[in-house]
Amino acid sequence: MESSTVANAGDALFRPVRAGNAFEETVERLLQAIRLGVVGAGERLPSERELAERLGVSRVTLREAIRALSDAGYVESRRGRYGGTFVNDVLPDPPAADGRKVDNATLEDALGLRHVLETGAAEMAASRSLSPADRQHLTSTLAEAAAADVGDYRRKDSRLHLAIAEVTASGSLTTAMADARMRVNQLLDMIPLLEPNLEHSNAQHEAIVDAILAGDSEAARRAMTEHVEGTASLLRAFLA
Repeated sequence: MESSTVANAGDALFRPVRAGNAFEETVERLLQAIRLGVVGAGERLPSERELAERLGVSRVTLREAIRALSDAGYVESRRGRYGGTFVNDVLPDPPAADGRKVDNATLEDALGLRHVLETGAAEMAASRSLSPADRQHLTSTLAEAAAADVGDYRRKDSRLHLAIAEVTASGSLTTAMADARMRVNQLLDMIPLLEPNLEHSNAQHEAIVDAILAGDSEAARRAMTEHVEGTASLLRAFLA
């Protein structure tokens, strides 16, 4: 039996930023972690010292980024023994699309990248001998996505997809998946959440995870392909 998950989304997102735009990239990484559900509602971010070290930025830059996210309504800082920076239970609504259209090349680029990464991740995850911790990670994130209400669905959905990448044990793939997922979520935020589609997505999620847990890489790729193609159809319908 292989060891438990070694590639996690926290490592993927809290990687060193580039020096030229340290503040902006720090805000981006923290926001990614929040909006992808890596740090969930009501949960505490890593300490300032740890975050600054992992992101490769000064404490001053980190505090400025946290202050910006606090002002925007994403986090709150608490003092005291059990203090720190916590993700707010209710996040701001994403910007309205205002009837804007997305450039077709941009849309297809995002969808094509997602297809390659997500189907490959599902196949790769199913081909591994997963540890009990890996299997628990998949089943728990699946259950959280299935139980999520409309307001929190996208974060829980994203967390499940990242969990699939995490159990591949590939840090590079997890990093790429996190970045690609943010691109897709920006597009999804521009279209309505349709409850029948959420029910269908939950059923597809279950099929994907079942195939991974069964070690059936072909079925896992097939189930993920069906899932991402359904999302792509909705995005093309509303945005293309």
